[in-house]
Amino acid sequence: MKEWQGKRYWLVGASDGLGAALAQKLSRAGAEVVLSARSEEKLADLVAALPGKASYQTIDVADNDSVKAAADAVGTVDGVVFLAGVYWPFGAKEWNADQAVAMADVNFTGLMRVMGQVVPEMVARDAGHIVITSSLTGFRGLPGSIGYTASKAGTMSLAESMHADLRKTGVQVQVVNPGFIKTQLTDKNDFKMPFLMEPDEAAREVFEHMNTDSFKKSFPWLFSLLFRGSQFLPDWLYYRIFS
Repeated sequence: MKEWQGKRYWLVGASDGLGAALAQKLSRAGAEVVLSARSEEKLADLVAALPGKASYQTIDVADNDSVKAAADAVGTVDGVVFLAGVYWPFGAKEWNADQAVAMADVNFTGLMRVMGQVVPEMVARDAGHIVITSSLTGFRGLPGSIGYTASKAGTMSLAESMHADLRKTGVQVQVVNPGFIKTQLTDKNDFKMPFLMEPDEAAREVFEHMNTDSFKKSFPWLFSLLFRGSQFLPDWLYYRIFS
């Protein structure tokens, strides 16, 4: 277990769902948490409900000026967890240009914007902890998931590149790849979601991973085998099964 007492963590995308549940875990462990999202009302309510020291700073990760202003206001942190994301389910036959770009801009480019503000400072002091939220969908392309799957593949790849660069430094990089979590995003799905998790259950998985030195965690474990194993299938077989 890591020592959380006195540590300061910035959670980006933490007004509800997994982010809010993880904030509770970190706060109970003794960490000071700084919560960011677009909704000031939700952030204020969550800060008031946390047992430990907490504050909030609004942010729009799709806006570079907003990200810079938020990072300046938050200041130096021991760790940052990127959880921000948007999602609309559709495939290439029903392409929605605005929603597709929004998913790329928030889920992936938003991560790039935040990392650009925190990574250089962590590298300079050779200390820090970065946790990136990707998804099981990021392992390989899926039908009916234009925008979201591609953006999560990008976040996974970015985490892998950062880990390759920083693994021998004092900056730890981790990535988590959850399956379906019951949130306002998955409420948009009209299909059966195997192994659907409650936010608190998913937050427990993330927090357990944050207490280790390992890089990547995909969960639920049994469900993740399907996605991880799909990488080894030849194209003709993969697409026959999944599309």
